[in-house]
Amino acid sequence: MNTTVTVTGGNISQQEQDAYVRYVKDKYPGRKFASIDIRLDGDYVDLSWQLEPEPFERIRRITGYLVGTLDRFNDAKRAEVEDRVKHGIGNFETLE
Repeated sequence: MNTTVTVTGGNISQQEQDAYVRYVKDKYPGRKFASIDIRLDGDYVDLSWQLEPEPFERIRRITGYLVGTLDRFNDAKRAEVEDRVKHGIGNFETLE
């Protein structure tokens, strides 16, 4: 995925722009960037960026085991999982 770089507030050389992009990418090694914004303000430069979403695997603690999927559970464990009480944020009334 290509990173979109936007420069506002003035003009800078491609070499300077590449240096700012390299600085941000070195700060977060291994991450992918959706966009990097370079805002020039006189003698100051503000950098802001958006990271690409990073996929993750949901890990749950079920019946004493840390699991990501239920595919290795037998029928009894699967039934136990389905019988669990699901807790969540219910419908709360607003107090006035």
